Amino acid sequence: MAKMKSKLVVETKVPMGQKIAFGIGMLANQMFPAALGIFMVVLVQDLGFPGWMWGVIFFFPRIFDCFTDPVMGFISDNTKSKWGRRRQYVIFGGLLMGLAFIVMWQLYREDGIDYNFTYFMVWSFIFYLGLTIFSVPYVAMGYEMSNDFHERTDIMAIAQWIGQWAWVIAPWFWVIMYDPDWFQSAEIATRSLAVWVGIVFTICAIVPGIFIKSKSTVNENYSPLNLKNIGNSLKEIGSGFASAFKLKPFRKLCISTFLVYNAFYTIASFSFFIIVHHLFKGDTAAAGIWPTLFGCLGALGTTFLVIPIVAKLSKVFGKKRAFLISQGISVLGYIMLWFLFIPGKPYMFIIALPFFSFGIGSLFVLMMSMTADVIDLDELISGLRREGTFGAIYWWMVKFGFAIAGGLSGLILSLVGFDAGATVQPEGAVDGLRLAFSGIPILGTLIAMYLMRDYSITEDRANEIRVQLEERNA
Repeated sequence: MAKMKSKLVVETKVPMGQKIAFGIGMLANQMFPAALGIFMVVLVQDLGFPGWMWGVIFFFPRIFDCFTDPVMGFISDNTKSKWGRRRQYVIFGGLLMGLAFIVMWQLYREDGIDYNFTYFMVWSFIFYLGLTIFSVPYVAMGYEMSNDFHERTDIMAIAQWIGQWAWVIAPWFWVIMYDPDWFQSAEIATRSLAVWVGIVFTICAIVPGIFIKSKSTVNENYSPLNLKNIGNSLKEIGSGFASAFKLKPFRKLCISTFLVYNAFYTIASFSFFIIVHHLFKGDTAAAGIWPTLFGCLGALGTTFLVIPIVAKLSKVFGKKRAFLISQGISVLGYIMLWFLFIPGKPYMFIIALPFFSFGIGSLFVLMMSMTADVIDLDELISGLRREGTFGAIYWWMVKFGFAIAGGLSGLILSLVGFDAGATVQPEGAVDGLRLAFSGIPILGTLIAMYLMRDYSITEDRANEIRVQLEERNA
């Protein structure tokens, strides 16, 4: 098969400059959600939002996002333009996303909870619309960059390596927000930090649209994108969604990502509350930089340890086995965190962070690379290249789960009786958060590993598909 591949398949090796340009877009794609996750604590801790409001704010804008993603995937796949199918949307979506992020965090405590809740909800919808317009074509760009099995993993590894710096930087916002030498209050801090995040990372978001070149699609035979045909277009979106999801390997990727990613995000913000209220008995000042170190050291471990190891594991053992190994390591990390959150010894949790980081750190390196392989299989079956549609469906699953995760976060806070405004928590509240923090991700990860045990697109199968496509296209 290797000999046949070398004769028939023209492998696409991507220049490092293009990989870095794609990775800079990933930095924006991850920084906005990372900063959002940090700032969201302020809604409860400083602006007085009850748990149910937090859950609603997490849930409904992301549900809206779920419905706009497939539409954007269809539009992107069928755009006729001298710029190609993606670049113009990446630029416009990046600008809208950055502007909305800045505006939605201009919250003032004196305006009252009800006003701030409504204001934030409206601007959240606009922010997520911008995120959809940016991210769906942006992710599709990555799928299109190479047809080589391992080059795809390298592209995603470099992008995730650059993107991980968002998770190194963002936790330091906690230090800045709660240090009176920087800002009088966390409420004031978020208003100012949102401006800097919005400007700097909007520039990062539009870099792929400027520097990753695309061929003209003016003369391509795509479905029309006019209002007259909107009914047919919506039908085609539905049929494309259904046919893509019928592919068993793709379905496994989507559901497994849904379980791992959203089990993690259900409990991600709890680390702040656990460190402050379990390790430091509710004293935010005494907690100091420890909440920041949890996120920052975990992200550094992902950047310098997890991503290089996972890229190597993928080449040695294949993508499926690399996924199973890395997720198994993360389960061990979650178990260790139950025992290593020790009052009076906050440094102990650092031991678990390298293991814990393998879960999310490996996920998108492998899953986005495997999605590109599945898109080849879809082309072999359907005759169509539908990177935008597949990217939209994949991220639809992520975002739909993210909406559920946000809702569950608020529900868990309410169920365990946690009160962010109280220094002394009700009995069992903090232990309830700790149990959720370890238990929910372990359960989600184990189910995902079970689903992926018989994932079928190996390197040999992927090369076989590429040979058949090249023969047919020739």
